[in-house]
Amino acid sequence: MALLPGHEKSYAMKYVFKKIFLLLVFSSILFGFVKISYAQTCGNLDECNKLIQEYQEQVTKLQGQASTLKNQIAQFDAQIKLTTLKIAQTQEKINMLGGRIVQLGESLDSLTLAFNSRAVETYKLSKFENNFYFVLSASDLGSAVSRFHYLQKIQEEDRNLLQRLQEAQTTYQGEKADQEELQKQLKTQQANLNAQKAAKARLLKDTQNSESRYQQLLAEARAEFEAIQGILAGRGKETEVGHVDQGAKIATMIQGSSCNSGGTHLHFTVSQNGVAQNPFNYLKGGIDYENCSGSGCGSSDGDSFNPTGSWDWPINPKIKFNQGYGSTWAVRNTYIGRIYSSHNGIDINSGSSSDVKAVKAGVLFRGSYVGGSGCSLRYVRVHNDDGGLDVFYLHVNYSL
Repeated sequence: MALLPGHEKSYAMKYVFKKIFLLLVFSSILFGFVKISYAQTCGNLDECNKLIQEYQEQVTKLQGQASTLKNQIAQFDAQIKLTTLKIAQTQEKINMLGGRIVQLGESLDSLTLAFNSRAVETYKLSKFENNFYFVLSASDLGSAVSRFHYLQKIQEEDRNLLQRLQEAQTTYQGEKADQEELQKQLKTQQANLNAQKAAKARLLKDTQNSESRYQQLLAEARAEFEAIQGILAGRGKETEVGHVDQGAKIATMIQGSSCNSGGTHLHFTVSQNGVAQNPFNYLKGGIDYENCSGSGCGSSDGDSFNPTGSWDWPINPKIKFNQGYGSTWAVRNTYIGRIYSSHNGIDINSGSSSDVKAVKAGVLFRGSYVGGSGCSLRYVRVHNDDGGLDVFYLHVNYSL
């Protein structure tokens, strides 16, 4: 850097300092504007939050009321409205965050440019000021000291600028991460809304908008739950048949409606000491299946189908998967949720055969349970040779 005459050099330094100072002030205003913009739009979000709370209270109130078709439809309507509000809330947050990210990006670019420019100039000045010739060329010692202090001030401003740049980078990355999370949340909420609308449509179809039909479905679900609980607790009437090998035919699925069942399916439950276990922990994967456990066959909202065990399946493929284990789509979205909160087995059907086979070798029992509904729910149980597990196969006819 060529030496500047005293006054020209001083003027140039002041000009650079003033320019950087104005840039820092501008960046402060920009960050302040971002915060102010957010505050100004929070009113809409507050209103949305208030409505969400109101509809959440309405849904909770409806859930506690009597089980009628009218009430169930009202609950669906309130839940759909609630989810719609949540989607609007999330979309508003995404829009606001998008504007903030753009502003932060522009500020980050300005700060980066300023810092790079300052770094070069400060390096040149520091080389010049550290040169012994600088002391000799100064008009007096006071001038040399003044220039030295000025350089220190410039370096302090550089450190402040670097800190501001680092804070801007951290804020920018944080806002981007928040935006990605909100996008995922929005996708989930939209899927929930579609599921709720489908559940309402399915309810109207199943009940034919008839209160008596709705009460019949509730009664069947309640009776089946009572029967399954009784069977797992050992209250079924059983007869020992004898030992069976793995893969042996032990029953056939009842075709059509039967006791506490609206259609052909096998309720398959694994139990250890009377406590239901997840069947998918025992059944092997890789089997051909169709997932019909959600709002429709092949829909994206169905229950998880994730077998990880080693057992062969009790029925032949192709498996029609009607309901999963635990907190299922039906529990969360239909009247079933008024009866139980967790499904203790899986409901399946076969597209090729009605035969039911033993998944493991053990002692076979034939049983039935008569509950409050008065009908007899038939099942078979195999007490496995290894592991001490009991495997239940419900809604079946006994094999000869």
